[in-house]
Amino acid sequence: MACRCSRSREDQAIDSLSGGLQPNKFTMPTMRNPFSMTCCLRALLEDLSFTRRPLRTVATRPRMLPSYHQTRSFTATPRRLQSEIEDIGFEEDEAGDTEEAQVDAADSITSKSRELRGKDTNSADDFKLPPNTRIVPASASYFTTNAAFYDTWFRLKDLLYKYQTLPTLEPSQVPRTAWKSLGDFRSMAGGGVQSSKYKKVQAVLQRLNRIDPTLMPDDVKTALNLYKRPDLLDMARRRPKIIDRFGRARAMGRRKTSNADAYLVEGSGGCYVNGRPLMDMFPRLHDRESILWPLKVTNRVDRYNIWASSRGGGITGQAGAITLAVAKALITHEPLLKPVLRRAGVITRDPRTVERKKHGKVKARKMPAWVAR
Repeated sequence: MACRCSRSREDQAIDSLSGGLQPNKFTMPTMRNPFSMTCCLRALLEDLSFTRRPLRTVATRPRMLPSYHQTRSFTATPRRLQSEIEDIGFEEDEAGDTEEAQVDAADSITSKSRELRGKDTNSADDFKLPPNTRIVPASASYFTTNAAFYDTWFRLKDLLYKYQTLPTLEPSQVPRTAWKSLGDFRSMAGGGVQSSKYKKVQAVLQRLNRIDPTLMPDDVKTALNLYKRPDLLDMARRRPKIIDRFGRARAMGRRKTSNADAYLVEGSGGCYVNGRPLMDMFPRLHDRESILWPLKVTNRVDRYNIWASSRGGGITGQAGAITLAVAKALITHEPLLKPVLRRAGVITRDPRTVERKKHGKVKARKMPAWVAR
């Protein structure tokens, strides 16, 4: 065994910490175990800059310190090692070495942890991601065209799959519900949403709304209230159509850019539009037949008189607007005729309008002739 004086100072410190254990006949001196106390202490001394190497630490948030201590958990602390080395007579030869040791002590793990605990953890300037960190988005639809819309769509579909076995009501028994418009939904989703996609969302909402109200879960009610129109209660309390003291029922109709008001009263079958007879106002037979169609389909032509006023659009548009107004006024007089008028297709607003002309085309879709040569 080598002499004690000829050994290095590090070996003397290790022997003092390990209790002066020397290899004997009960130990295995021929091979050094890499997991032995000697090797662990040697690695710890090299890492904690007792060989005059600067300690490299990563400036991280205090929340990462527990994992840092877990990877560097040893029985001997740096302060204990330093005190043991001083006990065996380890002294610095130069004043510069003493100052460097003070700097190393200032860079110890304990001082770094105290410094990090004293910093403001809420400031974003002190936060640095560890190297080779992969940021995972919070939303699974982050890389889609509209993450907010797809998150909403998946959330509603999950509710539908979860409660699809609950009993439902018939569509005729479900109370009338008005959902938010496409513009409101776009503002909620935070971007442009196609009308076809919003129709899918409305279909899921209508299916959830058919669940029996006595068995409807709270999360479904919360989701439905989020997409209901705010003025739903006002629409539910809408005043019913009534007949005035003159026996008239008033209704309004629209078609394309035309508006019409019609008054229906019991009579012999007269019809006046803008103070003029029907024949003078509408010379086309198709327009006249369209106006009187709600009365013909219900056999009420000779029982009611019509006074209407129309404005805007053309002759055909005004005729369609008066037709819708007459049908609504007839329902006010006789509500039981609504199924017959619905099958005739006269109580539904016709949304078809002329498609606008596009730039570079003759009309909406017609293009000028193009010759290759």
